[in-house]
Parts: sequence; C-alpha cells; structure tokens
Amino acid sequence: MNPSLSQRLTEVATLFLKMGITAFGGPAAHIAMMHNETVKRRKWLSDQEFLDLVGATNLIPGPNSTEMAIHIGFLRAGWRGLIIGGTCFIVPAMLIVLLVAWVYVRFGATPEAEWLLYGIKPVVISIIVQALWSLGQKAVKGRLTAAVAIIVIVLYFVGINEIALLFAGGLIVMFGMNYRRLRRHGLGIFIIPISGLGVLSQVAMSFSFSSLFLIFLKIGAVLYGSGYVLLAFLRADFVVRLGWLTDQQLLDAVAIGQVTPGPVFTTATFIGYVLGGLPGSLLATLGIFLPSFIFVAISNPLIPRIRNLAWVSGLLDGVNVASLGLMAAVTWQLGRASLTDPLTILVALGSFVLLIWLKVNSTWLVIGGGVIGVLSTLLR
Repeated sequence: MNPSLSQRLTEVATLFLKMGITAFGGPAAHIAMMHNETVKRRKWLSDQEFLDLVGATNLIPGPNSTEMAIHIGFLRAGWRGLIIGGTCFIVPAMLIVLLVAWVYVRFGATPEAEWLLYGIKPVVISIIVQALWSLGQKAVKGRLTAAVAIIVIVLYFVGINEIALLFAGGLIVMFGMNYRRLRRHGLGIFIIPISGLGVLSQVAMSFSFSSLFLIFLKIGAVLYGSGYVLLAFLRADFVVRLGWLTDQQLLDAVAIGQVTPGPVFTTATFIGYVLGGLPGSLLATLGIFLPSFIFVAISNPLIPRIRNLAWVSGLLDGVNVASLGLMAAVTWQLGRASLTDPLTILVALGSFVLLIWLKVNSTWLVIGGGVIGVLSTLLR
C-alpha cells in the first residue's frame, strides 16, 4: 500500500533534517549519503533515476547536493516535497553556522580564536587543492579544455569578471567541441567578443542589505561547479569590488563552512551575519539558495530530454573547466595569506596527503588543524 502524501512529506522532512545535521564532507559525500538513503535503504529511486538527477544538477547553477535534496523531495512528494526537502537540508546547517558566526563576531578577535584558525586555514587550502585535483581529472578532457582553464586563470588575475569568464569558457568549449557539426551544416563559427567582459572595480562601497541580498542572489543564479568555486565569487565581490571583507575574514568564513555539516553555501549565512547581523544572515541565505529551488522546479520535468544533448554537454564541460580555473586562481591568493611559516606549510601538506591517499574525512582534518593551532600557540 502506497503511503499518503502526508506520510511522504514526513519521510522527506525526517530524512533531510537528519542529513542537514550529520552530512559532513562536502557535496560528493552528501550525494553518496543520499544515494545510500534513497536508493539502497528506502528504494525511493532506482540507480538510473538517481544518476539522471546527478547529471541534471550539473546542468544548472547552484549547490549540487542541495539541489539533489530538492529534486528528491519533488519526486517523492510533489511541490510541497520540493520545498520541504531543500529547506530541511539547509536550515539545520544554517542554524549551526549562525551560532558559530555569533561566537566569531563576539570572540573572533581574541587570541584564542586566532590560535584555532591559524591551524584550520592551511587545512582548508589543502581541501580545496584536493578538490581541484579530483575534479580536474574529470573536467580537463583534452587540449581545448586545458587551454580554457589556463586562460581563465590568467584573465582572472588581469581582473576580468568571473561570471563573464564562466560563460565565455562554456561557449568556447561548446562551439569548439561542435566545430565539425557547425561546418557540416554550413553555419560557420561564431566569434565571441571579449570587449564587453567587465573588469572588477576596486572602489569600496558602503554596506546595504539590498546589495547584500542581490549579490548572493546573483551568485546563486550563476555559480556552476562545486561549492568551492564560491570562493572566487565571494572574493571578487566582497573583498575586491566592495571592500566589505578582508582575505582573512573570507578564509575564516570558508573554515567555518568546512567544520559544519550541510551545504558549503551556508558560508553565505556566516558572511551575512558578520556584515549585517541576523537580518544580514537571513537575507544572504535566502538570496543564495532561492535560485536553486526555481531551477530545480523548471528543470526536473526536462531531465529525460536533456541527458544526451551534445550542445548542452559541451557547454557544461566548458563551464566546469572555467570553474576549476577560478578555483585555482583564488586558492593561490588565499594560500599566500594562510601558509605563512613552516608549520602551516607542513599542516597543509600533511592534510593533502591524508585526503588523497588515506581518504580521511575533511571534518576530522579541520578539527585536527584547530587542535594543532591551539597547541602550537600554547607551546611557544
């Protein structure tokens, strides 16, 4: 006998509330946990249906694991399940980050907090490098994608807008991979003008809640790739263009995002609280996650049609490799700020080895980095 709608809604809420509290390790770990819970244990989906959802989340902007929760909620319990699934996955992580942000604002400037973050930041750098290593092996599929990644890195340091780089990278690879098809149909080659690509302004602006919300809404609406790509967008807007955060504060935000469960995008909650208190945290969280609900609602019925489209596949390949280029550029900048002495370099290298070869959960590494930071300071 099939469960009623209310029972299915309760099942969706229970599952994703639990995952919002316990899902450490980043998007890949979250998706693996969802597969175990929804395919293996609960039999809500088949393996093929689950894989189709994973592919669909890669075709739209936003946090992949959060969008998986929204997709699964929709398939299990309709429109109300869509809202409940995503919300229940986000809210526990948001509340945890909100509490940590309150502690950070209240005590973050104290020596004890600095000791803790001293050891955590090198671990964060190694986690991002490990993600680059893993994703790069899949994203760089030939000379064209490799060239796009390198060009994106160079143009980012020149000051070209990161959103323009993402879309330009996607279009270049899409047309490049379909060049023969274009010639066969006599369509020629489209030239992509780069004169309109924006250069980042470096004039600081005064804080406003509307700007905060719109920036996070923009990021949620255009950000492809893993949550780590978020770094490039945050730094471009909040550090370089607006001057609302320092590189140190950005690293602190990323560190908090790593040590807490749930979506990496709850980094927005932390930044919103640091800049604008509770209203800022709520607006930032709403802004960055709202586009995911809209995109999933639109794309879910189209999944069977877009799986094998060559043009969409090429666009996705280009966006993914451009995202990796942005990740690499920002990692270099943040690494220079956090790897400041032999101990931090050793912590970063050790964390990288543990991540790559021993597959240690990143949460334990972040905790270990914090312990090392405190002990090293106390022993001086």
